[in-house]
This record gives sequence, C-alpha cells and structure tokens, in this order.
Amino acid sequence: MSRCRMVFSGSGGQGVITAAIILAEAAVLWEDLVAVQSQSYGPEARGGATRTDVIISESDIHFPKANEPNVLVCLTQEAYNKFYTIIRPGGLLVTDTRYVKTQRKVDARQVELPLFQRVMEEIGKPIVLNICMLGAVVGLTRVVKPESIRKVLKDRVPPEFFDINARALELGVAMGRDAAS
Repeated sequence: MSRCRMVFSGSGGQGVITAAIILAEAAVLWEDLVAVQSQSYGPEARGGATRTDVIISESDIHFPKANEPNVLVCLTQEAYNKFYTIIRPGGLLVTDTRYVKTQRKVDARQVELPLFQRVMEEIGKPIVLNICMLGAVVGLTRVVKPESIRKVLKDRVPPEFFDINARALELGVAMGRDAAS
C-alpha cells in the first residue's frame, strides 16, 4: 500500500467523522503510517449529507482532501446521490442496503452490505453502525489491522461502551472479509 484515499459519507450524527478519526489514529499510532483526516459539513451537521476524507500513506501527504478516492462509503441515499461520481475508476464503493439503493453504475467495485440490519440483529443498538462500517472497510481493504482500530477504541470510547463497539468492529470486519473473498 503506497496510498489509500477514502471518503466516508452519511448523515450528520451517524458517526462517520468519528470513524474516520479512529481510522487515521490507528494508522498513525499503531501502523507507523502517515494519515490525514478532514471533514466537511455545514448547516446540515445533523441530518444532511456529511463527508469526511482519510488519506493513509507510507510517505508524506501534501493535500488533505481525497480527490477521486479509492474507497467511497455511503451510508445514506443523499450521500450516495451527492458523492457517487467522485469514486476513482476501479475503486471500491461500499453502501448499506437499508439506506442506499444503488441506481447508477460507476466504474468501481460495488459492495452492498446489510450493515444496519446486522447491527440491529446481533447488537441491538444502532449507535455502533459507524464502527461496524469501519470494520467492514478494514475487512475489505486491510488498510490497517483490526487490532489497531481496537486499541484506538480502547483509548477513545468510555469503558462502559468499549465491549459494544468491539463487537461492532468484529461484526464489520467479518462482513468485509466475507465480501472480499
């Protein structure tokens, strides 16, 4: 891996920015990589389309935005409609089957996962959807090790919520690995 450009998008309040921060920290703190994370949201911070960019590299990063990302995640229809055109040809487009109906074909591998459904079936709390999504991205791309994400979660999440987040991470990683094979 020389450089991976990712965009996570969804609705304000879904935790996509938190997931991106956790990923960037895992890359820097535990994988000895270089990473930048940036976000954009305006008045739609709660409810509208939110975007966060993460670039992970083995060398210096000179621009913090992921133009033509290798990986695009869309957790809402609005985010999909707004961002699907930015995916790099040959990239990876990940969507949640509950919230996104992929209507357009893009020159990318499209992976539709029942993230919300599985979180509700196996954990019962939608608050960890973002960590399940992050796990799926890690399982699909292997950009960092799941254990590195787990270490950041341990530092970032209050102790009483660590177990539920760790379960969501494991669920997502398994879904991503299954989809990758």
